Amino acid sequence: MNDRAFLDVESSATGRRWVGPGPEADRLAEAMVQDTHLSLPLARLLVARGVAPAEAARFLEPQLRDLLPDPLTLKDMGAAAARFLRAVAGRETIAIFADYDVDGGASAALLIVWLRAMGRRATLYIPDRIDEGYGPNEAAMAALARGHSLIVCVDCGTLSHGPVAAAKGADVLVLDHHLGADTLPPALAVVNPNRADESGELGHLCAASVVFLMLVEANRQLRAQAVQGPELMAMLDLVALATVADVAPLVGVNRALVRQGLRVMAQRARPGLVALADVARMDKAPNTYHLGFLLGPRVNAGGRIGAADLGARLLATDDPHEAAALAERLDRLNTERREIEAAVRAAAMAQAEARGLEGPLVWAAGAGWHPGVVGIVAARLKEATNRPAVVIGLDGGIGKGSARSVAGVDLGAAVQRLVAEGLLLKGGGHRMAAGLTVAEGQIEPAMARLAELLARQGAGTGGPHELRVDGLLMPAAATPALIEDIDKAGPFGQGAPAPRFAFASAEVTGARRIGENHLRFQFGTAGARLDAVAFGAFDGPLGPLLATPGAARFHLAGRVERNDWNGRTRVQLRLEDAARA
Repeated sequence: MNDRAFLDVESSATGRRWVGPGPEADRLAEAMVQDTHLSLPLARLLVARGVAPAEAARFLEPQLRDLLPDPLTLKDMGAAAARFLRAVAGRETIAIFADYDVDGGASAALLIVWLRAMGRRATLYIPDRIDEGYGPNEAAMAALARGHSLIVCVDCGTLSHGPVAAAKGADVLVLDHHLGADTLPPALAVVNPNRADESGELGHLCAASVVFLMLVEANRQLRAQAVQGPELMAMLDLVALATVADVAPLVGVNRALVRQGLRVMAQRARPGLVALADVARMDKAPNTYHLGFLLGPRVNAGGRIGAADLGARLLATDDPHEAAALAERLDRLNTERREIEAAVRAAAMAQAEARGLEGPLVWAAGAGWHPGVVGIVAARLKEATNRPAVVIGLDGGIGKGSARSVAGVDLGAAVQRLVAEGLLLKGGGHRMAAGLTVAEGQIEPAMARLAELLARQGAGTGGPHELRVDGLLMPAAATPALIEDIDKAGPFGQGAPAPRFAFASAEVTGARRIGENHLRFQFGTAGARLDAVAFGAFDGPLGPLLATPGAARFHLAGRVERNDWNGRTRVQLRLEDAARA
């Protein structure tokens, strides 16, 4: 890292110091260009990812066959697959108990689609977020056990000792990824890379990936019986959607799963995803942005403010007419969700600002805040402050909240610690996200203790004061060919961000407000100009700064991306920060 700020930007419009690659990174990138004949921007990106020249070719073309782990490396996997197959062969009644988010819905859909290919059916049960809360509950599990001999809990169940015990007369399988405790529930099998007795090497998998691995093992056991199992590669679109929507890091096998899953999704073979893409007005091949910001929120909308099972039913259906109806309903619910979210977000941000944004934790709590949007608002607070954030909705003296973390801070473990200490009624999750239930009178001490635990992990020490820039670009160099070249290192997302480029001393013209708070403009020099968009610019300082630029010139930083419109392909900058030149 250079001691000198990149482009001498010590404090940008958003109050951040720009930090660029240091001399060593420059040297390694130039050496990689010589060894591999890759472009310098792509070489810089690979160096930033820690990829050596000898590994570049394999990194740029990740093969699932090379990266997919042996399912049996996960404890209880063999037993889970064998019991699942015994239920299928014996035509037993099977129930699937799933979480109400994208990961849970995709996990359930994977099982339903696999079973359908085998000529079998299953009962889908997804708890109501408000009435039942997260995860299995005793009443639901007992009721399912009366009519089913096998219950498969997906994306939940690792901490559900009482509910699993209540499923008397049925065997229970847990396929999950949330952090486990020292003891496991009395299930026949608990397959979870984040069990306390696992190595943690596969801890980055989402629940849908765990389910996929179980189906890999099930197919392997079928082959040993000379039986051909359902085609699994065609199901990777569901795994990709869950991985991105659950903000799992796009590293290792996750990267290969998402890369292949996007290719499968582009074939438009799954009715539910086709219908959802159409209502979201997706007009090009899917990428991680579409999964995370267009498809994921719509699948989630049912669990947040509608019927909890809508998303899973959409992902599982093979009927285009049913898919179209479900997609339209989810799209309407998503619009309603955005309106509710905006009101809660404004109130939560005002409360958090009044409390102060400089500590290791940002939090807010309010009566009547819809529990279906507190997670999204927590994510917005985290993004705005670069700190772990908790948002809690209060009802009848009980608070139900969601928390989101930043890289390097294990939020799930800290929340479980608070449960063990009696400060929370319930809580659990994983490193980046968690849910919690707390008595209203305990919120202040619980948040103070959580802040203390997170501070020990370094939360809040960096603050939103640095913006990492991967390199400098001239407007004329930002071409579709460059985007295509950079995309070879994708897909981009959590744990593998797209490269951020800076443009120096640019002239800004044609600035105009679009929608409620977004900004469009052009920038560059007389020889080359680029379009730019800044989403949410008028929620902060960027909109007012650039809307009337006058004669000033600006250093601009953001991600370059393709913009296909009316048959033309152009490059645009998705602006993240700016500073007067």
